[in-house]
Amino acid sequence: MALSKSSNTYGRTAWEDAEFPILCPTCLGDNPYVRMMKEKYGSECKVCVRPFTTFRWCPGARMRFKKTEICQTCAKLKNVCQTCLLDLEYGLPTQVRDQALNIKDNIAKSDVNKEYYIQNAEKQLSATDSGLPGTSGTAGGKMQSDMLVKLARTTPYYKRNLPHICSFWVKGECKRGEECPYRHEKPTDPDDPLADQNIKDRYYGTNDPVAEKLLRRAATLPRLDPPEDKSITTLYVGNIGEKMLEKDLRDHFYQYGEIRSITIVSRQQCAFVTYSNRAAAELAGEGTFNKLVIQNRRLVIRWGKSQAKQGAGTTAEGAHYEAVPGLPKALPHPSELESSYYNSGAANADYSSQQFGPYGAIPNADASGASYNYGFSNFAPVGIHYPSQDPTRLGATSKTKPT
Repeated sequence: MALSKSSNTYGRTAWEDAEFPILCPTCLGDNPYVRMMKEKYGSECKVCVRPFTTFRWCPGARMRFKKTEICQTCAKLKNVCQTCLLDLEYGLPTQVRDQALNIKDNIAKSDVNKEYYIQNAEKQLSATDSGLPGTSGTAGGKMQSDMLVKLARTTPYYKRNLPHICSFWVKGECKRGEECPYRHEKPTDPDDPLADQNIKDRYYGTNDPVAEKLLRRAATLPRLDPPEDKSITTLYVGNIGEKMLEKDLRDHFYQYGEIRSITIVSRQQCAFVTYSNRAAAELAGEGTFNKLVIQNRRLVIRWGKSQAKQGAGTTAEGAHYEAVPGLPKALPHPSELESSYYNSGAANADYSSQQFGPYGAIPNADASGASYNYGFSNFAPVGIHYPSQDPTRLGATSKTKPT
């Protein structure tokens, strides 16, 4: 039931009224024509226990209705979403963000000091329209951390908006079937730490199971080790998309050193950035691996392959190509065919009466018109697979007379 802001309500001047909520892209949904239901002073904030204007909406088809849980003043103090309480810039819990940026939380938690702190904070926020010193507003938002960039979510995660699990289906009593608005899935194990979450722990950044899971993942993040071959100065850049230009890559990678060339392979949506020296390539690999985002796309950074190994016919995994059975051997060089012809004795014929035309030797003919083959019928070079390789084809012979 909505709370009425009457004249006899204590502290009514501190109640919050807003026209639009502070939400992250995931909670807002992908529907550009979302309809929101606004209720003035609809409920109390889960943190400061002050009445505030609530909003309720459906983020998309087959999704559950969502509503704001905390007031905008508390959301601005922590730079978080009013619904999921995740950081608006990185999409991470406040515990992970504060630990990465070394931010010390000085927000009052006791009921005695909380109301006084919130009132002063609201006045300062309305005057400056930015975060307070020591919090994660504008002052903390300019800071960067490699761990935050690697763990940050760059695209919305709409799976978080799915309906809750149907309790009747779990007990085997749901009779709605496909028309049931809730999920018919196996519930989470009650012993799972992720099943025990609450708003205050998420907001204050204490004992948050999601944050602890992300911190464990950060400790095991992969590293990009440089190859042993010092001649490799090329970085592979994947997932560049179709609209990314060479200028976009050059504007970012030039800060690490002199760039020799940038090659974009549009069909495979990748690029190769080659530096002039190895030190610049190692610096670029360390500074961009698993944390480079251009045009809202997280790029994949790898080291390029050695040109010598590629010329030897190796695959990307380093394994050699296997020969296909049934194919003929490699074609011999023409010089090998000529030496094989002379060594076979077929060139001992008499060349005294041989006539040469513009396209090679012309076979001699007697009075009856029969031509001599000079022993070419006995010649069968080794390794010939096609008729065009036969030097005796169409009567052609070598112009050089053997010594």
